[in-house]
Amino acid sequence: MISIPFNKPYLTGKEAHYMYDAVYTGKLSGNGKYTQKCQKWFIQKYGFGKCLLTTSCTDALEMAAILLDIQPGDEVILPSYTFVSTANAFVLRGAKLVFADSRIDHPGIDESSLEALITPKTKVIVPVHYAGVACDMDVIMEVANKHNLFVIEDAAQAIDSYYTGKDGEKRALGSIGHLAAFSFHETKNIISGEGGMLVVNDERFKERAEIIWEKGTNRSAFFRGEVNKYGWVDIGSSFLPSEVIAAFLWAQLENFEDIQSRRCKIWNEYDIILKEWSAKNGIHQPTIPKFASNNAHMYYLVCESLEQRTLLLQYLKENDVLAVFHYLSLHKSDFYQSKHDGRVLSQTERYSNNLLRLPLFYDLNKKGQLKVVQLLKECLSKKNVTNI
Repeated sequence: MISIPFNKPYLTGKEAHYMYDAVYTGKLSGNGKYTQKCQKWFIQKYGFGKCLLTTSCTDALEMAAILLDIQPGDEVILPSYTFVSTANAFVLRGAKLVFADSRIDHPGIDESSLEALITPKTKVIVPVHYAGVACDMDVIMEVANKHNLFVIEDAAQAIDSYYTGKDGEKRALGSIGHLAAFSFHETKNIISGEGGMLVVNDERFKERAEIIWEKGTNRSAFFRGEVNKYGWVDIGSSFLPSEVIAAFLWAQLENFEDIQSRRCKIWNEYDIILKEWSAKNGIHQPTIPKFASNNAHMYYLVCESLEQRTLLLQYLKENDVLAVFHYLSLHKSDFYQSKHDGRVLSQTERYSNNLLRLPLFYDLNKKGQLKVVQLLKECLSKKNVTNI
């Protein structure tokens, strides 16, 4: 039995109360009191454009692909080191994926490689803010503006993270691109079990986004009294979550500062305690570029080799601690490898083979964290003794 899991969803204590309240308001189908409270909270706190809660970040990305009218043959640039939802949203519309490599110092997209990947068919760049750490958005937006491209921020892991541009302005991730997608999956900082949100920062897409969200109808406009009847006016789907999901999320948002403070404390303690050990064993700790902030979504290590990572994962598991690796390269996936253009993405492969994620959740206490650290140190110490 695992005594220290990789993740444990945190409950504030108010979730059931608000869900009960949602049930007895008589409106459960979505876009009610709690949906609107959550959306308003994000707009006020982060300066986002229009916010629309969705049933998942996957749905938010799929909405973004519909909004940008992705057509068969359009090319979309995205990192290979990401979750499959980032890619699926565009494959479903018939797009060709053009995979970019990761940075040498961080798993995020290598911004310097983008210009060379652009063709006359390129339509969108999708930076993924891995571990909640910003990509260099000045570079990305400059490239996009130069070539008249759209930018969709995959901010699934990036709630409460910021980017500081060359102008010195600090902006929330998700507020910079034309569109952005967030996740409230149970593994994220702020959760609703499953759940997500589309952020629409470009005025051109705000009205249509709501229509796509409401199954292709102008139903929301009807309920606001803006039209005297509603009907089918565009393509869309059932993207909005129920009020029960939104009510759960609202309880989390009320305790947002406490949750973030606790996660940052755990992240910082890992970083300090593991510093000397990591350097000694050729292991890289997370890098936070000067332009980025850290929202403590994830604490990861980049091991020296696949063998070293496997050894650490197995030793932790044998001692009832669950650490995990992360993404497998999408450009080498069974589904897409035959469609990839053959470029070698060396940093993507390095992270796929060597990256290890440690347990990090609100209820991880000091004793548990020290156990994780001690097991890491024991494992490589025993290996070194064995090799002598």
